[in-house]
Amino acid sequence: MTVTCTYSPDARPRQGPARGPSASVGTWIRAHGPEAAGAARKITKELLTRWSVAEDAAVSVLVTVSELVTNAVEHARPPVNFGLSRDPGTQRVHIEVSDGGPAAMDGDWAAGCTPDEHGRGLDIVDRLTAAHGDRAEPGRAVHWADVTGVP
Repeated sequence: MTVTCTYSPDARPRQGPARGPSASVGTWIRAHGPEAAGAARKITKELLTRWSVAEDAAVSVLVTVSELVTNAVEHARPPVNFGLSRDPGTQRVHIEVSDGGPAAMDGDWAAGCTPDEHGRGLDIVDRLTAAHGDRAEPGRAVHWADVTGVP
């Protein structure tokens, strides 16, 4: 199923399935552990530098990648995969993080936190992205986000 999303600077982020941009880059498998978010940020930063993405947009992409990968590690089963692509035509970076679906129990970090120490990740993603959402696929869940303003 493919849904085309339209963007407007003053629109609230929408949730649901997204169509990936036309300029695909790749997907990386990360270890299902605390190091996954840092490794994903490193790959992301290298690509954003290569693409000459402006600092404001780069920060939004990096924080979004970090939040989505961290959520996959803390709340889902392995494996953790993340993908990045850029579409200069629509000036957006498309982020996808997939996991093995909901875990029976939260990870060590989330399980050991008080309620005020976590639970803000998707609110952050909501503020930094033009659109985000998730979709179920056989054997996995996919969480995606689009950051606009990228040349």
